[in-house]
Amino acid sequence: MKEWKKIRSGLKWKNIFVLTLAGCINAFGVTIFLMPVKLYDSGISGTSMLLSQITPSWLSLPVFLIFLNIPLFLYGLKKQEPVFSIYAIYAVTIYSLGAWIITDILPVSVSEVSPLAGSDLLLCAVFGGIVSGLGSGLTIRYGGAMDGVEVLAIIFAKKWGMTVGTFVMLYNIVLYICCGIVIHSWTLPLYSIVTYAAALKTIDFVVEGIDRSKAAFIVTTRPETICEQLSEEFSCGMTIIDAKGYYSDEEKTVVYLVINRFQVGRMKEIIHELDKRAYISISEIADVYRYNQSKKSEKKVEKSRKM
Repeated sequence: MKEWKKIRSGLKWKNIFVLTLAGCINAFGVTIFLMPVKLYDSGISGTSMLLSQITPSWLSLPVFLIFLNIPLFLYGLKKQEPVFSIYAIYAVTIYSLGAWIITDILPVSVSEVSPLAGSDLLLCAVFGGIVSGLGSGLTIRYGGAMDGVEVLAIIFAKKWGMTVGTFVMLYNIVLYICCGIVIHSWTLPLYSIVTYAAALKTIDFVVEGIDRSKAAFIVTTRPETICEQLSEEFSCGMTIIDAKGYYSDEEKTVVYLVINRFQVGRMKEIIHELDKRAYISISEIADVYRYNQSKKSEKKVEKSRKM
């Protein structure tokens, strides 16, 4: 009983709403762009598409999506949080239901050509990947998964001594090879790789953000001057770390700050004007959680309550 209450407290209506939207988007991308021209999605979704083509008509895509994905997510309860499994099962159910409605209920013909892109394989591959990637990305961002291949990866990756990402990539390579062998053609599997690449890029954008921030590490002997100038220019916070050069045995300081990509050029100019010997390392970061902002929002909430 306590465990169920804990699970219920972890479920959020906002996430469920977004997962519903994501499942519909994924169904739209697959059934409108990929299925009509016999292109293949990746993972269990792609496996389901292949199986639906070589089995009797009553074994449609939604049937395979349910019967292949849900057992994997249920098994994944041992490896993942229950909330994740519930979200994932819900997203796949919506995806399957959406695919069934589009293919069998709505007055839209998706049997021969795409209603939006016709028979153009490149257009179908690119836009099918983008739209389905948008659905999958939203699902991941809001705590679920649209495909059970990640659970398979968690199960077998450690046993076979590889990473989850490597397992997923190998699974898709084997899938596309099987598709080529079954249909006796390599044109559609090769275009499906384009779909896979477009979907991966879209998922990255949705999950990590299009405009990623930059983290800068500046090794300098003039930290006070540099921090003062950067703070005045960008109005940003910085962290100062004491350091020591390995070869020079010289006492130095590392200044850490987060800026956006439009500020990188100006930051370099400022630093090299003040310290020509400064060493700058810049890396891309996906998400930034600002403590000060959260404290401000908490204060606003407190003020509104008092009023």
